[in-house]
Amino acid sequence: MDDSYLIARVVAHQDAAAFGELVRRHQSQVRNFLRKLTRDADAADDLAQDAFIHAWDKLHTFIGHGSFIGWLLKVAYTTFLQSKRKANRYQEVRQEVLAEALTDTSTGSVVSHSDEIGDLDKFLAVLTAEERAVMIMSYACGLSHREIGDATNLPVGTVKSIIFRGKEKIRDSFGIEDHKYG
Repeated sequence: MDDSYLIARVVAHQDAAAFGELVRRHQSQVRNFLRKLTRDADAADDLAQDAFIHAWDKLHTFIGHGSFIGWLLKVAYTTFLQSKRKANRYQEVRQEVLAEALTDTSTGSVVSHSDEIGDLDKFLAVLTAEERAVMIMSYACGLSHREIGDATNLPVGTVKSIIFRGKEKIRDSFGIEDHKYG
């Protein structure tokens, strides 16, 4: 059974088993997307659960334009943004985490950032939440620019610009040279 059949079952009959299969098929990608956005596995798992609840409630709005995973990531991203707005402490918590990653509180000594978080997380940390989401959707989830635009409600040109600027920001922040021109 493909996703479209399962979606039709859920919309027409409120088929919980069909929705459960959709969740089973896509939960890893949604959780991984949210884990990269939040950099907190527990928070990401909670957000993924909320996102699937929202998806159940809103599945009738999926009209088959673009891929289902693109739509689902849009729901997850919206859930993330709503959570961020409600908490209103996102920046403060992020700064605390970065400060803890840079300083070992037991000794007061500075620790290499890569000792605390992986290289990818280190690179993503220099980006805004929007830039991180777009970069993750593009490179980790393999979505097209159009699918990312649909998921984030951004024009395709803006998505391309965000990807370009995100890569430049990472290169500049870590002294990575672009070797394609020389």
